[in-house]
Amino acid sequence: KKVAQTKSTVLITGETGTGKELVAHAIHQLSPRRPNSFIRVNCAAIPAELMESELFGYEEGAFTGAKKGGRVGKFELADSGTLLLDEINQMPLYLQSKLLRVIQEKEIERVGGGTTVDVDVRLIFTTNQDLYAMANNGSFREDLYYRINVVTIDMPPLRTRIEDIPLLVNNFIMKINCD
Repeated sequence: KKVAQTKSTVLITGETGTGKELVAHAIHQLSPRRPNSFIRVNCAAIPAELMESELFGYEEGAFTGAKKGGRVGKFELADSGTLLLDEINQMPLYLQSKLLRVIQEKEIERVGGGTTVDVDVRLIFTTNQDLYAMANNGSFREDLYYRINVVTIDMPPLRTRIEDIPLLVNNFIMKINCD
């Protein structure tokens, strides 16, 4: 509840299946940005060669097969809202520098474009990897790590929070009964 009211970038860490995306969604729902878009991007599910155009969009004719009129990227779709970059550890190094620029300058440049577009986006990142170790071994940009590690929420696995099981069971029962 506290972090939702801020503009801070949030990094949610934890094993796969711990509910990181649910926490990100809760942060958005509790924030002043709630009426605006909550856009999710799974960095592991997008091929590296397509990720730049997915995130930043592209101008008409930027590459072979580019849609007539170009395409708006996820950053523009999330303008005034929240953008969740899930599994940020899977983002290619060459795109990390472009993401760093977006965080610093609050503007993007579409692929094949020559002008910048201002964006007002709350960024939330998730990872199931140790980004600090990745930054130390050169597989993740150190400067980007420090930019996204403003507020960290560590999601422990359910096996270490046994007391949550009755709450979850009751929630699922209610959900099933309502459907």
